[in-house]
Amino acid sequence: MPKRKTKWTDPGCCPPKPAVDERPLIMARQAADLAGLFKVFSSETRLRLLHALVRSGELRVTDLAEAVGMKPQAISNQLQRLAERGIVRRRRDGNNLLYRIADPCVPALLDQGLCLLEDAKARSAAGA
Repeated sequence: MPKRKTKWTDPGCCPPKPAVDERPLIMARQAADLAGLFKVFSSETRLRLLHALVRSGELRVTDLAEAVGMKPQAISNQLQRLAERGIVRRRRDGNNLLYRIADPCVPALLDQGLCLLEDAKARSAAGA
């Protein structure tokens, strides 16, 4: 069966781009930038915050702190890192800061990550 070439076409995410196997080998600078982006996603706390925001749409810092069992100041620091990368946005509502996902690719990335994790566990269990 011939390999099927796919392009990312999720209308809520990026415009269509060539499939990864159709792209030229990434340059060292691109790899470094990509590694930096993945480092932002490599925090358990930030992943939990992003998942909470995907599930709820928009949350106050205090609600996010309660959801993950941390102090609001610690949550604010993590949200700042995500905001610096344009992954989340915030708005003020009186005394509250509310955060939401800014990049529409984030839900798909989390979904793909969970899929990889679940499939890897299933393959590992089947091979054990």
